[in-house]
Amino acid sequence: MTAFTRRSLGALSAAGALGLALAACGGTGDSTTADAGAPDADGAAEGTIEVEDNNGTQTVQVPPTSVVATDNRTFETLEEWGVTLTAAARALMPTTIGYRDDESIVDLGNHREPDLEAVVAAEPTLIINGQRFAQYHDDFVRYAPDAVVLELDPREDQPFADELKRQVSALGEIFGKQAEAETLGTDLDAAIERVKGAYNGEDTVMAVNTSGGEIGYIAPGKGRALGWAFEALGLVPALEVEGASDDHEGDDISVEAIADSNPDWILVMDRDAAVSADDPEYTPAAELLSSSEALAGVTAVAEGNIVHMPADTYTNEGIQTYTEFFSTFADALEGTA
Repeated sequence: MTAFTRRSLGALSAAGALGLALAACGGTGDSTTADAGAPDADGAAEGTIEVEDNNGTQTVQVPPTSVVATDNRTFETLEEWGVTLTAAARALMPTTIGYRDDESIVDLGNHREPDLEAVVAAEPTLIINGQRFAQYHDDFVRYAPDAVVLELDPREDQPFADELKRQVSALGEIFGKQAEAETLGTDLDAAIERVKGAYNGEDTVMAVNTSGGEIGYIAPGKGRALGWAFEALGLVPALEVEGASDDHEGDDISVEAIADSNPDWILVMDRDAAVSADDPEYTPAAELLSSSEALAGVTAVAEGNIVHMPADTYTNEGIQTYTEFFSTFADALEGTA
């Protein structure tokens, strides 16, 4: 019962527009209104509000007159809400995000070779920074001294789901989309509860990613994209190792070791689907798993208990990505109950 979604399949055919440029690589947001006037047509207050981000209290002009976005986790939300961007890391966006092809948006490039000085032309009042661009915080402060640089990356010492909700909640306050932000959080919670309700508490689960034709191990509690899901969903790991990392290509655990753990379920992030799907050398995760002789006798493979994250996950990874994936996982679990 290998599971795909409409967005997953659409991204597989289009995601290669990113080429190989990337190949190297909860709660409620705290905000208070300060000097806010009457709401505008979208329901956002005019004036300023105070928002708590990872660097402290930020006083943000609302509505922002010029918005720059570099945090992949925010792109889908901003687009859903109709936020106009003056500049963005368009080269980092999956083709499932319409901003990517919008030539009216100044392209800051990707995090490997960013054009940071291009932000000057955008004259931003708000820069939504984070993820791969987090290292350039001080550069943005230098090039755009009149802008608030807002960073809402999930903090490592907080539950990941709560951090996703904190991010959209803060953005909802800024853009007058409080109700929409609450819905995004509620939808994520509901998807998580569906998985927890359908999971029998005994089946063992393995998380892997695929990159460069290889199958990598994603460590429970640590690994990229899916590591946090084990605790959040109450999943029983099929395999745990010491010294696991959050490397984007997964840990150096052999396919034979993965097979020996004989997971009942395998959760998959296909990294290359988001960055090189049109490369002639690209092999989809589903093909890698099904053609692996080492995995042929594994319960999850034999019974079709393989669940794939949306194909654009590696360059999206926002709250909608996880809501969609957990809903797909719940469908698969319910289908075998």
